[in-house]
Amino acid sequence: MTQTVFVLNGPNLNLLGTREPAVYGSQTLADVEQLCAIACKRHGFDLVFRQSNHEGELVDWIHEAGRLHAQGKLRGLVFNAAAYTHTSVALLDAVKGTGVPLIELHISNVHAREAFRHHSYLSAAAKAVMCGFGVAGYGLAIEAMAGWTA
Repeated sequence: MTQTVFVLNGPNLNLLGTREPAVYGSQTLADVEQLCAIACKRHGFDLVFRQSNHEGELVDWIHEAGRLHAQGKLRGLVFNAAAYTHTSVALLDAVKGTGVPLIELHISNVHAREAFRHHSYLSAAAKAVMCGFGVAGYGLAIEAMAGWTA
């Protein structure tokens, strides 16, 4: 049975490539999707790659991933919740409620930035947290998932 990797991206990540390139780099979200597709293909995973600026839509997608997880069809969720990382109990509750295996991801090193970015609601439910690897972190997260015991 082929497993699926969900990669979800939160608010403003649609602006990658033009938003604060000194912090986030010059690669676009389309570049990130291609990187994820290559990593998934290498391991025989299907990819669901999405971005939303709306918290409720992200919750709905986590629920969708949770249904796949319940069927044994989800490898894991790579989630860059962006600013919602630091504010959203709803996203934490969705991850906890579905039990999806989560890698929390940040392009920048959030611990070297503003103090409000040092706290994550999602970390409490994450199997792993990655930050500071740039967009390469997405591929690294998928590589890590490939090593998980199914």
